[in-house]
Amino acid sequence: MILTVLEARLDDGADAALQAAYTTAISGDRPRGLVRSELVRDANDPSRWRIQTWWESRQALQEMRSQGTPPAGILMFRAAGAEPSVSIFEVVSELSSAGHS
Repeated sequence: MILTVLEARLDDGADAALQAAYTTAISGDRPRGLVRSELVRDANDPSRWRIQTWWESRQALQEMRSQGTPPAGILMFRAAGAEPSVSIFEVVSELSSAGHS
């Protein structure tokens, strides 16, 4: 599994634009191979935002990125007036609560 992290600091008032762009994006079709996505805000620094997205494989991420347009997450941050940093992580181990009561 692959995790992408987009992160940027937003100017005051720009969070509404990011949240609206994220809501619009998640209401549409999911790219093939997308497992999960989250929009998160730093609890100690409300100007710092992230979009974390899990992909089933590196190939799924590469297919999405090969579409010829900027990834949706980057466009979401741009709609809020920010240019995010992009990090890609390979998930080497995980703990999940799925299936536990």
